[in-house]
Amino acid sequence: MKELFLRYKAERDVVFVLGAGASHPDGVPLQKHLLPTILSGGIEEIENSEIGKRVIEFITDNFVYSPQKNQYPQLEAVFGFIDYFIQQNESLSSKYTLSYIIELKEYLIKLIHYIVNLQTDKNSKYYHLFWQGIANNNKNISIITLNYDTLLEQAFEFLFKKTGYIDYCFHLMNYDKTDNLKRFNFWINPREPVPVENNNNPAPFKIVKIHGSLNWKYCNCCNQILLTPWDRKIDLQRGKFLGYTYPDMQEYEYRCPLDGTEFQTLIMPPSYVKSLKQPVINQLLSEASREIRIAKKIVFVGYSLSDADVHVKALFQKQINPDTKIIVVNTRNSDTLKNKYYSLSKNINFMNCAFEEMVSNPDIMPELLK
Repeated sequence: MKELFLRYKAERDVVFVLGAGASHPDGVPLQKHLLPTILSGGIEEIENSEIGKRVIEFITDNFVYSPQKNQYPQLEAVFGFIDYFIQQNESLSSKYTLSYIIELKEYLIKLIHYIVNLQTDKNSKYYHLFWQGIANNNKNISIITLNYDTLLEQAFEFLFKKTGYIDYCFHLMNYDKTDNLKRFNFWINPREPVPVENNNNPAPFKIVKIHGSLNWKYCNCCNQILLTPWDRKIDLQRGKFLGYTYPDMQEYEYRCPLDGTEFQTLIMPPSYVKSLKQPVINQLLSEASREIRIAKKIVFVGYSLSDADVHVKALFQKQINPDTKIIVVNTRNSDTLKNKYYSLSKNINFMNCAFEEMVSNPDIMPELLK
């Protein structure tokens, strides 16, 4: 067995940008479904949990909604309201103090984590086909995704080592083979020499998750992330991440193995008032900028350019080259959606199809990957 550096080409043939429409065929809820799920009492574990009760009480006290009429506040509005007080360093009332609101935001994020994770512990045939198309046609690609779920990475398993390695574009705790990390899974760093068997020719694949991920545990003391691909469970009574020892499956509470700090979620919630100062998110936005600048073609899949994603629009408007080909794969064909994309570039083609059709049709993926 030999070791090789996996090098990236100077230009990227295709950059895929994946929105919620790419994961929705596998049951991952759309953003507009998250608050109704929390407020309608559809999930008993949420309704009866300490976290769930506090979040529901806060929204009930500050917003008007009607489950009977299927009328709910927008998730962006709820987070925007919370973020206003956090950024202004103000309390809302004697009941909702600043410290309470900060804690409440983390609770709401953990409820979203819980809901999305319910549909994540499965194999995705559509992402499998997506990766199969890449492996068969063109490996000089990268992926920018707005999704928190891990279906994309889980579907990569059949290509691991022989075809390539996933590069999350930042340093993971799991790369460091030290004694205090040995109870967790070590991972291969694709930016260092990797072991290569026989005549395999693996490639590195950047997956830039600019809104965070369910399988990242963030320590705000050492500012590092532990990758936990299988342990994504949250105790809704205490708001704690839970892990399991293998093979005896003993449950334990996750804490940073370096300094003992309680881990936080690292997913950026939708909000009209966003802070992009989180160190890892900031690093990922810089990585996404580089990929956009060197892309020959950008393919947006199932992404609606939400009004709450001003940072995403700014990112692309600043970095897209005028001669970059842009393809928008979406089942929505409205003028409103088209105008959002035309504000990024005039060099755009629209493809009216869903993600599952894109990866299942034997003619579409080879054409997109040219």
